[in-house]
Amino acid sequence: MSTTARGEVFDIGYQRYEGPREGRSRARRAIYKEGLRMAMGIGRGGRAKILPWAFIIAAAIPALVLALIAGTIDRLAGDGVAEAVDLPTHSDYYGIAAIILLIFSAAVGPELLCPDKRDRVIDLYLVRPITGTDYIIARWLAFLTIMTLVAWLPQFVLLGGLALGADSPADYFKDNWLDTPRFLASGFALALYTTTLALLVASFTNRRAYAAAFIVGLYVISLPFAEGMSRDVGESVGKWIALINLSNVPIHVNDIIFDEVSGVTRDSPAKALSGWILFGWYLLLTVVPFGIMWSRYRRISL
Repeated sequence: MSTTARGEVFDIGYQRYEGPREGRSRARRAIYKEGLRMAMGIGRGGRAKILPWAFIIAAAIPALVLALIAGTIDRLAGDGVAEAVDLPTHSDYYGIAAIILLIFSAAVGPELLCPDKRDRVIDLYLVRPITGTDYIIARWLAFLTIMTLVAWLPQFVLLGGLALGADSPADYFKDNWLDTPRFLASGFALALYTTTLALLVASFTNRRAYAAAFIVGLYVISLPFAEGMSRDVGESVGKWIALINLSNVPIHVNDIIFDEVSGVTRDSPAKALSGWILFGWYLLLTVVPFGIMWSRYRRISL
């Protein structure tokens, strides 16, 4: 008795894709957009949104308070009195809020890299026509965008409050328009520095908590060590040791941009150094970490 093999063919509707093939650029944009969403907790549970938005509100509160105080003083005592009593302004704000922005970068930055490594999601990304360089640049740009906006938002709140508190908002903008490009440049410099350091540390671990703790530790430990050592060894050598204070690095750049010394760096021995040295140190601590981070990811392949 013989049997004959039988089979059936079903048309289940598979069709060849004939649409546009967007290639690597589309993949890069997708990783960038997803990085923005991850940083802000969008598309995730309510708990994931609490941390980033809490830091954003915390960064904006000092600006709002300063604007209300300045506006109230000018309204009650006359225009220009707030400036005469030396209330903190745009040039001082990053010195006041820098610690919030530094902690924000430490808490949120690792979210963009660590889960992908821990869950091996990065292997799925690399199935697409992208490289490790495409991935890390897209993630870095996403977090840089978030950090820049977080740095700028309080300054615009302060600018609006100071303008509305003046007798003539138009005259205030006319007299203080230079503050806007300055705080934009200074905020971008702060965002560039904090973004790069946070993602560099995150590139070495797949645990967000470890990365966040290490980043905060760098800022916290470098402050007393640098300031204490710089005063013990004397001014000539101490001004160089003071550069180790990582939290002051972007604030020195802020001082250069505004051509003023903020309250945070006023007592730092590093202020005796040339502005070119301070800016060069900032570039070194931004460019070198970026290069290390990029080198770790450019070699990644399936």
